[in-house]
Amino acid sequence: MKITDKLNEAHKSPAGSAPTYSFEYFVPKTSQGVQNLYDRMDRMYGLGPAFVDITWNAGGRLSNLTCEIVETAQATLGLETCMHLTCTGMPREVVENALKQAHDAGCQNILALRGDPPHESEKWTATEGGFSYAKDLVKYIRATYGDYFDIGVAGYPEGHPEEPDVDKLVGYLKEKVDAGATFVITQMFYDADNFINWVHKCRAAGITVPIIPGIMPISTYDSFMRRANWCQIQIPESFLKTLEPIKGDDAHVRDVGTKLVANMCERIIDAGIKHLHFYTMNLEKSVVMVLEELKLVQDETPVETVATNALPWRQSLGRARREESVRPIFWKNRKHSYVSRTQDWDEFPNGRWGDSRSPAYGALETYGVLLRQPSAKAIKLWGHPKSSHDLGELIVHYLRGDVKSLPWSDSPVSNEIDSIKERLIALNERGILTINSQPAVNGVRSTDPIHGWGPSNGYVYQKAYLELLVPPEVNAWLISKINAHNEDGIITYYSVNNDGDLLTNTPDECGPNAVTWGIYPGKEVIQPTIVEKISFLAWKEEAFRLTLEWSHCFPEGEAARKFLETVSKEWYLINIVFNDFQNEYGIFEIFDEK
Repeated sequence: MKITDKLNEAHKSPAGSAPTYSFEYFVPKTSQGVQNLYDRMDRMYGLGPAFVDITWNAGGRLSNLTCEIVETAQATLGLETCMHLTCTGMPREVVENALKQAHDAGCQNILALRGDPPHESEKWTATEGGFSYAKDLVKYIRATYGDYFDIGVAGYPEGHPEEPDVDKLVGYLKEKVDAGATFVITQMFYDADNFINWVHKCRAAGITVPIIPGIMPISTYDSFMRRANWCQIQIPESFLKTLEPIKGDDAHVRDVGTKLVANMCERIIDAGIKHLHFYTMNLEKSVVMVLEELKLVQDETPVETVATNALPWRQSLGRARREESVRPIFWKNRKHSYVSRTQDWDEFPNGRWGDSRSPAYGALETYGVLLRQPSAKAIKLWGHPKSSHDLGELIVHYLRGDVKSLPWSDSPVSNEIDSIKERLIALNERGILTINSQPAVNGVRSTDPIHGWGPSNGYVYQKAYLELLVPPEVNAWLISKINAHNEDGIITYYSVNNDGDLLTNTPDECGPNAVTWGIYPGKEVIQPTIVEKISFLAWKEEAFRLTLEWSHCFPEGEAARKFLETVSKEWYLINIVFNDFQNEYGIFEIFDEK
């Protein structure tokens, strides 16, 4: 979706008086930095940004990584994304490739910049065969892609190092807008009155597109001064008088700086500006503190609960996946893996699950290492499990929120399981290890803060679901217990080991089993989450390989390595659906020790 359309839609609603906001991220220099950035963007998704933008490196040195991050943000994280594109060091073919990748990823927003000169040069020069000015880049994008992209350009309320005359710069900005730019994002500033006066100049010059102020939170005194000096912007005397005496106390600077920046934002909002763009510097806390001070998010509210969901899982904004409305529950907590693995599955251009007998299902070879944690971090997070008891203790710590992820789950445990948490803990303490679950829900309102999703005038339902990792003897015992409790056929299961020995009571002719659905006026029943055999077999390969990769974090011969290798090679993965959604705790009766 275009940024201008999204902002227009947000601000014309009855709640449109509330300002919206967005975040900028830059490309990290290391692969681990990129992974950490994805984790941070994933968390900050819950703050509800209207969009995020990803910078382009001067000289295009990491241009492919920029495109990769844009695609991941758009398709996997479900974030509306804007890609920076500069003229610096950019031959025309590089620009063409970057625009094509953005287009194919479903990104509809480009921030077209001339860019800073390379570090080794004091003066900016055009690349041979490239573009000389942002205006030229805007014209090229318009000529090539028509109205597909929203095109943003930079504004300079306090002048530019190469042109201090603000009036001239307003004239140049008007030329960029006339060339096809549809919104403006400004350089950072701290003088609200100067910015407001500059906006009036822009409007007087005939610039009518949205003007978005660039906001830089204050995290430390040194970084605050360094960035202000680098951009050659004015620091109000009130900022200096307040921050100078406490500059040696980083925590105090951040607290006081938060109030200064929030006051500036309030002044801007009062002047009629409805959107704020935060330069995050890939940091989280300082941005959250400003949003809390502005009462745009609630202090101490978990990030995951701030945004509302159209579906009970994170929806992709990838070009080929926007209409996707069904997912298997197995990847509930591994959306990165799910989106990556299914991008070439034959059915997804149709936006439905459809016939899942594609030969692409289950192929892991093209996805490289699955475990997202390096060895040292995995050991720090998950310890040295040497037995079922140790593994059960780890999962109990996860369920209680003390551990933020597991090898099979990238996300912290959600409050969705609060009603069954103690029962899950009891199972794990008995060596019946739960790696995925959901409680039964019988018609709660779609606005429910825990289980709700979709339009506000509906009701949602779900069947109780458990996914377990157990040794062979427990698997055999468990299947016997299911059979003993299943005279009415209300329980269905699939159980499989790494060799593919599948046990199930679900006939082959049965289709996908919907385990989550919603009922809304004027709509068909929406069934967004399913259990289905072929995708379960694909997931089992991933689950067991994750366990094997985890074992490789330990040296040969170490007890933890031997135990986890045994888990990956000999244990069973079993999923159980209790199809009576009106029986809240019936699924747990299976495990009675009578």
